[in-house]
Amino acid sequence: MKNIELPRKVVIGEGAIKEVKETILELDLYGNSLVISDQNTRDVAGRFICDQLNSYEIVIESSSEKEIEKIVNYAKRKNVKYLIAAGGGTVIDITKVAALEAKIPFLSVPTAASHDGIASSRASIKRDKPVSIQTHCPIAIIADISIIKKAPSKLLASGCADAISNYTAVLDWKLAHDEKNEYYGDYAAALSMMSAQIVMENAEKIKDNVSIAVEALISSGVAMGIAGSSRPCSGSEHLFSHALDMICEKPALHGEQCGVGTIMMAYLHNADWAKVRDSLKIIGAPINAEELDIPEEDIIEALTIAHEVRDRYTILRNGLSEKEALEIAKETGVI
Repeated sequence: MKNIELPRKVVIGEGAIKEVKETILELDLYGNSLVISDQNTRDVAGRFICDQLNSYEIVIESSSEKEIEKIVNYAKRKNVKYLIAAGGGTVIDITKVAALEAKIPFLSVPTAASHDGIASSRASIKRDKPVSIQTHCPIAIIADISIIKKAPSKLLASGCADAISNYTAVLDWKLAHDEKNEYYGDYAAALSMMSAQIVMENAEKIKDNVSIAVEALISSGVAMGIAGSSRPCSGSEHLFSHALDMICEKPALHGEQCGVGTIMMAYLHNADWAKVRDSLKIIGAPINAEELDIPEEDIIEALTIAHEVRDRYTILRNGLSEKEALEIAKETGVI
């Protein structure tokens, strides 16, 4: 048995943020609201939403659990009935966990297409090591393309890379099904793979048509909702990224790391890793250690410890020796 949880409403387009009040009414949400943003996204979207809804607001300063506690306590004190995340990946993930703990719904208003957390029910929180928490998906998503396309191009490239990483995540999921009889959902897998393929096939158009990336990332979140887990969009390439987060003094963006991981994991799957690499290059995402600005030795170490980061069966099931990791990284041009 599984519970499929999906957003009730998705609004995408130029000026979509202007629909926030109407969306709230359509969802029958009443009472006090609390807008969560950071210093940058407050100016881009948070303040506008507060003015429209006469909301309370909190501007977070980090991705720490103290911020989550602050939001939950404030929401209870002010009798807040729903939260609104106006920001990028960190803001949305923090809001997801806060909404879960406060037992109230939340809306996702992304200000950048930087990763697939826009619509998913998973939140990544950094503790001693990165932790993926099962929360609830947003009750609604309002994706204003006019705001998202003004975000730094680096963030868009990162989001595209995160969508492309579905390619190896699905291959890993199928492998787990074939070798360990793990549940595999054909529909969720097909939706996730389609998101990756559409981004790769439209790599040259995305800078001028940001909605392609936004829709792919939302579809990825929906695929996870249908699967009841992050399996369709998180495999060995994500384990590699999480390992980098643990060992690097200055990690790159999540999607950037997953994209480079996808190149190498596709190689291990005997899949079309060159197409992955070329698509990432066209989009403007990193394709090697130098472009990630991560030392080559950290890439090798991350490859050798990635299988230990999480109990998830992937192509890295037996782990890689330093020699094997070095060969893979060199063969794919990552180092």
